[in-house]
Amino acid sequence: MQLQINNLEFSYDKNTDLIKDFNLQVKKGEIIALVGRSGSGKSTILRLISGLEVPDKGEIKLNGEILVDKNKFLVPEKRKIGMLFQNYALFPHLTVYQNISFGIENLKRDLKDKKVKKLLELIDLKGYEKRYPHQLSGGEKQRIALARTLAINPKLLLLDEPFSNLDTELKEGIRSQLKNIIEEINITTILVSHDKKNADFMANREIIID
Repeated sequence: MQLQINNLEFSYDKNTDLIKDFNLQVKKGEIIALVGRSGSGKSTILRLISGLEVPDKGEIKLNGEILVDKNKFLVPEKRKIGMLFQNYALFPHLTVYQNISFGIENLKRDLKDKKVKKLLELIDLKGYEKRYPHQLSGGEKQRIALARTLAINPKLLLLDEPFSNLDTELKEGIRSQLKNIIEEINITTILVSHDKKNADFMANREIIID
């Protein structure tokens, strides 16, 4: 198993359990959907996996390496996990090129150029390097945010309600494009959605969060 979550527990309020005894195993290349109503803890599970929150109890392992348990906490930037937020979190003052290359600034210029070009071709936005976020549509922003996430070569991709900010007309096409990209690069993915139609379309397996 690529990702293993064992006996995970977490609460924002110490008197109320938001997540209790949560277990999950995910195979390499699998696309998993966490489905449930708002407030059920779906997005919190992603934040725990990525290291943005610290569990009260439990263990998370990726490729056999412990990310967190009672004795260890690996900081987010060392986990090799990419997370796509529902608001895309693009930097408005940076160009598309600068947004995508934000996490790979340590690379030499020629290698960075090559990587950004390859990612723009992957998301079908070749030639967009000099544009700014305000010049992009919602679907284009989402794909740029995905390219930025993939630039660091993550071992695991986390998608937090990736279609919530898209118009109904755009959603179907963007959903199809996103699935094609994920399958092409064969990256293990966990999708959070309150909409079961998105989960049915995207995922190999669905986990219902009550």
